[in-house]
Amino acid sequence: MKSQLKHFLLFAVLVIVSTVTAVAQATLKGKIVDAENNEPLIGATVVVKGSTEGTVTDMDGSFTLNVKNGKIVLAISYVGYNELIKNVKITGNNVNLGTISLAPDAIGLGEVSVIASIIKSDRQTPIPISNVKLATIEEKVGNLEFPELLKSTPSVYVTRDSGGYGDSRINMRGFDSSNLGILINGVPINGMENGKVYWSNWSGLSDVSQFIQVQRGLGASALGLSSVGGTMNMVTKSTEAQKGGSAYIGIGNDGFRKYSVSVSTGLMDNGWAVTLMGALNTGDGYVKGTNYEGWTYFGNISKIINEHHKLSLTAFGAPQWHNQRATKHYIEDYKNSPDGGRFSNSYGYLNGELTGGAYGYNYYHKPQVSLNHYWTINENSSLTTSLYASMATGGGRRVRGNNSNWLAIDNNSGRPYEDTKLTAGGLLDYDAVLAANASNPNGSQAIFTNAVNDHDWYGVLSSYKNRITEKFTFTGGFDGRYYKGYHKEVIDNLLGGAYYMPGSKHLDYESPNVILKEGDIVQYHSVGEIVWAGLFAQAEYNTDKWSSFLSASITNESYRYHDKGGNVDGKKVSDFYHFQPWSVKAGYNYKFNRNHNVFVNGGYFTRAPFFNSVFPNNNVSANADAPYEKIVTFELGYGFNNEYFNVALNGYYTRWMDKSTRRRVGQEYANITGLDAIHMGVELEATYKPVKTFELKGMFSLGDWKWADDVHFTIYDESSKPIGTYDAYVKDVHVGNSAQLTAALSASWEVFKGLKMNADYNFAGKNYADFDPSNRTSKSDAGIDSWKMPNFYTIDLGLSYRFDLCKGLKAVIYSNVYNLTNTCYVADATDGATHNWDSALVFYGFGRTWSTGFKVMF
Repeated sequence: MKSQLKHFLLFAVLVIVSTVTAVAQATLKGKIVDAENNEPLIGATVVVKGSTEGTVTDMDGSFTLNVKNGKIVLAISYVGYNELIKNVKITGNNVNLGTISLAPDAIGLGEVSVIASIIKSDRQTPIPISNVKLATIEEKVGNLEFPELLKSTPSVYVTRDSGGYGDSRINMRGFDSSNLGILINGVPINGMENGKVYWSNWSGLSDVSQFIQVQRGLGASALGLSSVGGTMNMVTKSTEAQKGGSAYIGIGNDGFRKYSVSVSTGLMDNGWAVTLMGALNTGDGYVKGTNYEGWTYFGNISKIINEHHKLSLTAFGAPQWHNQRATKHYIEDYKNSPDGGRFSNSYGYLNGELTGGAYGYNYYHKPQVSLNHYWTINENSSLTTSLYASMATGGGRRVRGNNSNWLAIDNNSGRPYEDTKLTAGGLLDYDAVLAANASNPNGSQAIFTNAVNDHDWYGVLSSYKNRITEKFTFTGGFDGRYYKGYHKEVIDNLLGGAYYMPGSKHLDYESPNVILKEGDIVQYHSVGEIVWAGLFAQAEYNTDKWSSFLSASITNESYRYHDKGGNVDGKKVSDFYHFQPWSVKAGYNYKFNRNHNVFVNGGYFTRAPFFNSVFPNNNVSANADAPYEKIVTFELGYGFNNEYFNVALNGYYTRWMDKSTRRRVGQEYANITGLDAIHMGVELEATYKPVKTFELKGMFSLGDWKWADDVHFTIYDESSKPIGTYDAYVKDVHVGNSAQLTAALSASWEVFKGLKMNADYNFAGKNYADFDPSNRTSKSDAGIDSWKMPNFYTIDLGLSYRFDLCKGLKAVIYSNVYNLTNTCYVADATDGATHNWDSALVFYGFGRTWSTGFKVMF
């Protein structure tokens, strides 16, 4: 009886407790969206203040949270948006808060995201994406190069290349920067003449970027971009909506120093807001002889005219100079040097100052100014227009003269020439050169020149968006650009001589045996002119279950060559040559439920030949029949998302046809056309966040990127006369210098409030040496792959601590160690004659490096 009573009482207690618990619990629901465009905010945090209860929004911006009955205070936050505090009274079992809007903490951020084609939800658009948020940028960047922030992205390979400041490079799906669409606030920054992006020109991006989105493959931008491998879209910090500022100081390995300060008025009552930022980076460089100095400035003035119109004026620039490592070296030479992977022989000391030799110094300043107008026509349509200009100046060091080898390293071996003047320690001997030049009755025999590449670039980008129905949206616009690139070589330093007399006549306005001084032009003097006009349109149809898009673009690109220093049959200015590349792409996404989706996309586009393929001889004679490059691509993907997991899996196939390349072969040039390549692979990316304070991310990518055929090509001499036709045996050779097997695992843990730890593991394999097709002309090269570099991995650790410094001041300390295990690895290589390690020329990756910084926010 007692036993039965005991069981009864226990059961009664359980029933009462469960009943009380059930009564006391309620389900709270809602949806978090962007206040400016009503797009869902994925991963927004919803927390009950004063408790451990919280959750994050799913792929539709929705959240569900079990809470106790009564009054609670919700804190809703998202990176780049103002935190919202909301008092809620919970009564009953289910409470739906409906749609909750968060306002961006920067004015115009929503409109910039539209013109930049930023994807808010990878379940809504059939494009594989990866995001890097502001918090990640601030926590991890330290003294990394800006592209290194993306090294844990599927199919992305980033290296420091030669190791100089800003000399890093990035490849995506095996394609270099000239085959990626790289944009800042939706404005393309790929070079107009060759499509390349030199990151030293944009070294300040890590200081001014609010957000980075990588769209692999076709990308979401409707512009006529050469995005064979994908697009990188950087959204800069706009004017802060709230008053405040910050100051930062950082230190790191090899003399790294960084200082920055920013201030903002916030949005004032009169609708104006101003943000200003400046930064300075200096250091000795990890690689020997690569010291540098880089400045960054950023300013934004915004005006909210009324509810329909906003104006935003932005200016950004990063003037810099840095010494460089001019050439790769044999692995044997690194092993024989006490400097190991830091070895460089491209510098010496001129009058006591470290000075790079030929190809050993670079300086550049490429400011960009843009005026954006955001017009909300009505609740369904808007027009966003950006007027921008970039006036760049800078160049790189060259050595000219009858004895130019005195200060040069052989690029084909990484070793000095027989007549290179060296000190006993193996550095360039400037004292010997100064003495030789000063004593020569015919003037300087080796001089410094600067290969100057200035340009003026003006553009307008206008995009009209109309939500015609609740499900159907149309976007269309105009992309116009005018560009002039000014190319010349200017004498910078006579190095002890009284004058310089060229050995042969190079320029029309030079008389024979002309005597030249510092500031005079030598070798070449030309102007490249490009007029660009493009139209684009995109239609999107979205329902609760599926979405699709269709976009197309067409562009007229007109090229003209101005030969300031030469002529062909008396002609110094070429005709305009016109090309009309076009593109079409489409995609479809289907959501089985709120957790599963699949997508497919595909496209075909043509690309106009680059400027130097149309004018391969560096004069007004043109190759008017230069072929268009043609690209066909498609991919298939699957996604799974819930409150804790986010998994994305996709496979792709890209065929690249009629690629052109121009290579220097000694004193001659090889103009190679008709190259085909096939790039295909699979990519996996996953995120696991079991609790608010811990997040685990992983990625895996496997590619198979090969050249598809052998080609014929012609070599021309310096006077543009053909001297021979050859075969290049490149069929089935792997695409080089981009790891085709990558994996990463990252963990982020908030140990307690304010203290956060990060750990990143990155693996790279199946990485083949780059090669020059003009060096594979022997039948014995047929069927032989280029050298495969050894696999490697690196581990990075980071720590940050946020705290209140005093009333009104908050502070954060950042510390990072990169390549914790000091792994020694080859990051870049050029294939050699025997296609193995001992004939390859290489750059090693950086060993263990570190940085720490202190930031105060007010």
